Amino acid sequence: MITSKPEAPTALPPVKRRNAELVLVLLTIVIMMSAMAMAGLNLNNQVPGAMWGYGLIFGALALATHMALRFIAPYADPLILPCALFLNGIGVAMIWRLDAADSGDIEHAGIGMQLVWTAVGMVFCIALLFFLKEPRILQRYTYLSALTALVLIALPMIPGLGISEFGARRWIGIGPFTMQPSEFAKIALVIFLSSYLVTKRQVLSLAAKSIKVGRFKILDLPRARDFMPMVVGWVAAIGLLVITKDLGTSLLLFGTFLAMLYVATQRSSWVFIGLTMFIGAATAAMYIFWHFRQRVDIWFHAFDQEVYDRVGGSMQIVQGIVGMAYGGLFGTGFGGGQAHNIFAADSDFIFASLAEDLGLTGLLTILIVIFLLVQRGMRIALASRELFVKMLASGISFVMCFQVFVVLGGLTRIIPLTGMTTPFLAAGGSALMASWLMVGLLLRMSDNARKPAPQAIQDEGATQVIQR
Repeated sequence: MITSKPEAPTALPPVKRRNAELVLVLLTIVIMMSAMAMAGLNLNNQVPGAMWGYGLIFGALALATHMALRFIAPYADPLILPCALFLNGIGVAMIWRLDAADSGDIEHAGIGMQLVWTAVGMVFCIALLFFLKEPRILQRYTYLSALTALVLIALPMIPGLGISEFGARRWIGIGPFTMQPSEFAKIALVIFLSSYLVTKRQVLSLAAKSIKVGRFKILDLPRARDFMPMVVGWVAAIGLLVITKDLGTSLLLFGTFLAMLYVATQRSSWVFIGLTMFIGAATAAMYIFWHFRQRVDIWFHAFDQEVYDRVGGSMQIVQGIVGMAYGGLFGTGFGGGQAHNIFAADSDFIFASLAEDLGLTGLLTILIVIFLLVQRGMRIALASRELFVKMLASGISFVMCFQVFVVLGGLTRIIPLTGMTTPFLAAGGSALMASWLMVGLLLRMSDNARKPAPQAIQDEGATQVIQR
């Protein structure tokens, strides 16, 4: 009996899932408006009229971005935009709630600029999707990206342009506006590292000798002549720390550098050597620079009365810790806490504000959404065909993940407080626009990775014609 060999199943093109995305986008709008309504009820026993104005503006921006995706990037990951909108919406609602509690007027509490920056960020996201059809084109600008990152980091050092606040010099002033160039520098640096490490990954993967304990190999040491990228990255990170006194950005950029170096080479020795060099330099900086020494003193002795009462002391971090503890498991309710009394409650300490109002349960929900966004970025890296795109997607994901770690680590005293902002949640235009640019890159890369091959699209179209 002759039997025919069963045919291999035909791979169908992936579904676009834009309708599922639309449902999630609508849900994020409802959550944002519900948070504002709850805050108004807790603050003044009434639903604020601002909920409708701000909610409808945010909703219109969200739906416009969703509609743009239907035409510009129809195969993009359907979870990325809703995750970003959820975080952005919660941030807008919390900033409004803090301003309303601080001013005592829920009808005239202002978040206008945060919505403006949200709109600008979404426009940047859509423009990037429209003009950047192939992310691998960015690989051509390896050293231009590095130069752009260095220029952006150095801008606050220019006399008359740079602004020094809270012991760090990381802002520039342009008329009535201030901007933090390092937020955009990290994107340029990730592009540079992605291109450079893809080109040099084979050389960097070579090992000179192995360190063994008995018969077990512990560590592969790289060749001495291949140390130059590590030295340059280390010098750049420590130079940033010394010149701008910005520990957070220095730690974020160097951590991203090490993570991407490990992804490119699969050599744990690079991570070990890099961490050793950074910790050694940071320890030396603690004894040389008073600002860094003060941060470490606050870290170790936050609850000492002398440190608490000192100007620029530990009052802020102690109030944040007490607020998070007061929130407990389920929080005081949106608008029910006293987070508005904490300095920078809407920016550096917005996680503490959220923890007090929403409790551990609400904070964990927000963290799950953040790390879902990071996971989708890693998934894009795995699905992409080009090595450069893999490195770029993983680099952006690392930046988002490390940024949250640096913020939460400072709030919980795992590491010294650094003053870094949380992606999408914190007040401020630079961080929000940079976050939306990173989301735009992820959406473009996911669309290209999930999009079926041209032949599959033609076959699908022919099938539809026959069925008709």
